[in-house]
Amino acid sequence: MKIALIDSGIGLLAAAAAVRRLRPDADLVLSSDPDGMPWGPRTPDDVTEHALATARAAAAHRPDALIVACNTASVHALPALRAELEPGLPVIGTVPAIKPAAAGGGRVAIWATPATTGSPYQRGLIRDFADGADVTEVPCPGLAAAVEQADEDAIDRSVAAAAELTPMDVRAVVLGCTHYELVAERIRTAVSAGRPDGLPPVALHGSAGAVAAQALRRIDARPEPAATPTTRLTVLLSGREGALPGAALTYAEGRLLGAVNPVTPAH
Repeated sequence: MKIALIDSGIGLLAAAAAVRRLRPDADLVLSSDPDGMPWGPRTPDDVTEHALATARAAAAHRPDALIVACNTASVHALPALRAELEPGLPVIGTVPAIKPAAAGGGRVAIWATPATTGSPYQRGLIRDFADGADVTEVPCPGLAAAVEQADEDAIDRSVAAAAELTPMDVRAVVLGCTHYELVAERIRTAVSAGRPDGLPPVALHGSAGAVAAQALRRIDARPEPAATPTTRLTVLLSGREGALPGAALTYAEGRLLGAVNPVTPAH
C-alpha cells in the first residue's frame, strides 16, 4: 500500500506521521512545493495550479490514495484535484476540526492563517459545524512560516501573540493550519498560561488523525499497528526526488518519518 501527501511545505508531516502510526507497512510519498511556497498569499487559481503540479508529481508514483495535507489547497484546489485524479486515485482533503471541538461544549478558538481567519470559507464551517458554540477566530500571522523554517524564536513570538488573542476560558482550540500541529504542545502551553483555576485543560483539535483514517477508509484498508516492516519513503521537492528538509527533522513527526527507509533519488 502506498499513500501520497501534498502540501506547499512541511505541513504534511503531521498527517504523514498519523498514516505511519496507523499503517507502519505503508509506503509514503511526500510531495511539497519549495519552489512555489507559500501558497497562502497566492490567488485561488495560482493555488490550484501549484497543487495540481504537486499532485501530478505524486500521482506518477502510483499511490493508492492522495491526501491534500493543506487547508489552503483543500479550500481552493480540491474540486480540480478530484476532477483530474478521481475515481482512479481517491483524493482526501483537510478540513479544520470544528465539529469535534464544538461537540464538547464551551468556548472554542480557531487558530488559522490571516487569510483564512474571517474568510467566507471559515465562517461557513463555523455556521455549519460549530453547533451554536461561542467561537473566536484567532489570526496567527507568521506562525506557519516560522514552523516551516523551524525558527524557534519566531515560533515563540507568533504563538505568544495568538495566545494573547485567545480567551482565557477557552475550552478547545482548533488548529486550522496543518503546520500548527507540529507545535501543538507549545500552543497548549501558551494558551494554558495564566488560565483561571478550576477550568479543565485546553483540548487541541487537529486534522491529521482524522485525515489519515479517512484515507485508509477510502482504500478500504484497516489500521493495523504492528511491528515496523521495511517500507519506503519518497520525498518530492517541486517534482524532484530529494530528502526531507533539515527543518522537518527538528519535529517529532519528521524524525518518525526520517526513520523510514528512504528511496535513493535518481540522478
